[in-house]
Amino acid sequence: MSDAVPEPEAQETGGEAAEAHAPEHGPAAPAPLDVPRAPTGNAEVDARLSRLADADHLTTDGHVEVYEDVHRGLRDALAALDARPGPPVPPSPYENRS
Repeated sequence: MSDAVPEPEAQETGGEAAEAHAPEHGPAAPAPLDVPRAPTGNAEVDARLSRLADADHLTTDGHVEVYEDVHRGLRDALAALDARPGPPVPPSPYENRS
């Protein structure tokens, strides 16, 4: 048994043959991810999540701007929930102790 690695076949010396087999190193074209997004029932949140589809048409360099925008909008929507007054708290039966 031999541990020797077989030699690769000799490449053609013609420039065309070598270029035809050379891998491309440029960026790939944008392609949609087609990730399903289920509606949440909150119009503001749904609008922010639908913005994620914009990243499908951008190169990866442009994704950061979209993701940051969506994150900012979702964070603001969540903060707005904390700012709303909630229902009044019922009085405790132990508040009127002497």
